[in-house]
Amino acid sequence: MQPDVNLLTADRDRRNLAYIDKVCASGRINNETAAYLKRLYKDGMGCYREVFHVLGKCFGAPKTAVTEYDPVTDSSVNKPIKIADINPLSSYLVNHRLDADPMRNQFFTSGAAHKIDLSVSSIVTVIVGAQKNVERAIDKITGKYYRFFTEDVMTSVHRVLSDSRDDKYAEDILEKIRIYFSNHYVTDASETVLSIVDDADKKLVANLVRELDCIKKPHQHLNDVWRVKCLFDLVPQARAFIERLNVMMPERVISVRDKFYDIDNPRNYRDSKVIVNIGTPDCVIPMEIICQVRTFFEFERKTHDYYARIRENPNMENAKIERELSKFMENGIREYNMMICHCLDDLFDRVGWNILYSRGGDVSLFEGFPRECKMYYPTHMLDTILTKLDTAVKNEIFQVTNSSSKLDLTQQIAIFRFMARFILVSAMPRSNVGSSIPGNTTAIRLFNFVMNEVCRYYNKEK
Repeated sequence: MQPDVNLLTADRDRRNLAYIDKVCASGRINNETAAYLKRLYKDGMGCYREVFHVLGKCFGAPKTAVTEYDPVTDSSVNKPIKIADINPLSSYLVNHRLDADPMRNQFFTSGAAHKIDLSVSSIVTVIVGAQKNVERAIDKITGKYYRFFTEDVMTSVHRVLSDSRDDKYAEDILEKIRIYFSNHYVTDASETVLSIVDDADKKLVANLVRELDCIKKPHQHLNDVWRVKCLFDLVPQARAFIERLNVMMPERVISVRDKFYDIDNPRNYRDSKVIVNIGTPDCVIPMEIICQVRTFFEFERKTHDYYARIRENPNMENAKIERELSKFMENGIREYNMMICHCLDDLFDRVGWNILYSRGGDVSLFEGFPRECKMYYPTHMLDTILTKLDTAVKNEIFQVTNSSSKLDLTQQIAIFRFMARFILVSAMPRSNVGSSIPGNTTAIRLFNFVMNEVCRYYNKEK
């Protein structure tokens, strides 16, 4: 007899809440943290329904059957699941279509017998993770999140005391704070610190409270008890999805962190993260939505051993591991950018012909493609790159050589500007100028030109 998923989930809820009470009673966490955790774990099935409600609202009906997903191997299990059997105890995978796809299926190849193969599709692979294990969640709160919290407290106190007290006094206070926070689990930073700085005047008290009350508490970092990963072919598709979330349910979106352009991350990690409220305005339950491109995901899934080594020994010297990760992930960026070059090559002829033969008020097939989004490079950087590109076209560094009729300078600039804009919204910037895509086609040379300019801009800004 098939077990009742509602009964299984309710039983898991009871065990989770009992474990939270047990840990709180031991003093490992306090009442404030326990109350937050109970909010996230008290109704697993209800939260899971909200997860699918958000996905359904954004994507519509699934385009394929729902299947189980094995997080250990990062692969789908060939075992279709009935909707009635979906529950938060296991991970699932399903494919949706992004109707708001700004790529408009522009990337295709024509095969024999008029067969069309899409190089980039509008299909989004959605991996819905199981409810995070409560023991693992508490380990994160009392481990790395508490370390972050303690470091932020120490930094803030040092900043305030350095303005009003001598170095010796500040060092003594910081040492007392470090010892106290090491021996106790604390979330009320201002009250605890003021009990240690017992001779503070009114001004110092006000400054400390103002600084310390802004620090995010350890449990507030825990946003992935409920989590989803969406895999897109291209970055602009991910950003279109995020903007759609902001438009469709602005009251639910808690935060957005876009790291597709991030060249400062020591591990070279690229993705975008949206935190959405699947609870109510008065009872916030965060859900984490990770947006990645497929190419990069294939590299990221192979890094689990690196993270396992760090988790096993969080105090180890991680510099070497971070360098290894950075180099490995750079290969993922390179592989993705090679695909962008391939797409660029496919587009060149069609973009050129559309611009060349657009007449009067006619709208080109490429009008508004790719759609610009708000998560973009600074305007003055774009203007600088496009101005340099115009000069390169005028000096015949870039030119269209296979046109059936002669193109004037304005038409050539229009073509290359269009293609540069596609590169800027789609490619991932590299961490150094010298890391170029090999090859001498017009598409590759243009890609390297644009991305080297992006690197120069950021290196100059540092």
